[in-house]
Amino acid sequence: MTDDRFLVVGLGNPGPKYAGTRHNAGFFVVDLLAERVGGKFKAHKGRCDVVETQLAGVPVVLAKPKSYMNESGGPVVAISRFYKVPVERIAVVHDELDLPFGALRLKRGGGEGGHNGLKSMTSALGSKEYARIRFGIGRPPGRQDPADYVLREFASAERKELPFLVDRAADAVEMLLTAGLERAQSQFND
Repeated sequence: MTDDRFLVVGLGNPGPKYAGTRHNAGFFVVDLLAERVGGKFKAHKGRCDVVETQLAGVPVVLAKPKSYMNESGGPVVAISRFYKVPVERIAVVHDELDLPFGALRLKRGGGEGGHNGLKSMTSALGSKEYARIRFGIGRPPGRQDPADYVLREFASAERKELPFLVDRAADAVEMLLTAGLERAQSQFND
């Protein structure tokens, strides 16, 4: 019965230093999905924290790699092999500089757009054909370095909107699992 299981990965950086940063948008979404089903993350030997559950009746493993963002491919491959989840049933939630703050886009495959977490995953999986839930964080103001920007906390005005946006992204993940990519794209792509 593992054939229909999905792996939903939230990308982020571990530890309290990074907890509220833009780069942890993926963690926020999988944390909310776990909360919706009353799940608690548990350490797994695959270097991820996981919750085995069902979302809207679909078997799923929620995962947060315990590595830093740019090394997340190894833990994701370990978890996908352990649970025997093929790449086409992997969905990754990640922050996206190339979308305005609050925008959401779902897609399968494509480039990594300079995102080191996606580069690591594509390299480790040997494929780009996993689903992506791209959580818009916007571009840094002025000449601020993007690497510095993603490791900063959301601005206070953004933090007010964040719970709504994370909730919407979690809804998009659930629709992806239950109704497929095209349907989720038509409802949630900004």
